[in-house]
Amino acid sequence: MKKLTHEEIQARRTQLDPAWELREDSLHREFQFRDFVQAFSFMTSVALLAERAGHHPDWHNVYNKVRVSLSTHDAGGLTEKDFSLAEEMDSVVVT
Repeated sequence: MKKLTHEEIQARRTQLDPAWELREDSLHREFQFRDFVQAFSFMTSVALLAERAGHHPDWHNVYNKVRVSLSTHDAGGLTEKDFSLAEEMDSVVVT
């Protein structure tokens, strides 16, 4: 998978929820849920999507918050896989 150019990244960012931030060569977002069960349910849903895509997020969970960082390590930055997984994460959010 090829690393996206700066221009491609900027174009793809317009298609994401504005809560996604670009930091260095990664997409970052913090999701906040009603409680731990809802946060864990989100993570379970995303885990299944990520496994199917063969692309796994760096994430951290504390109680009702899930912090996510997406980057394609093999490509050394952002690829289409990162943006696709970000969109899928946004589609399963139930707050």
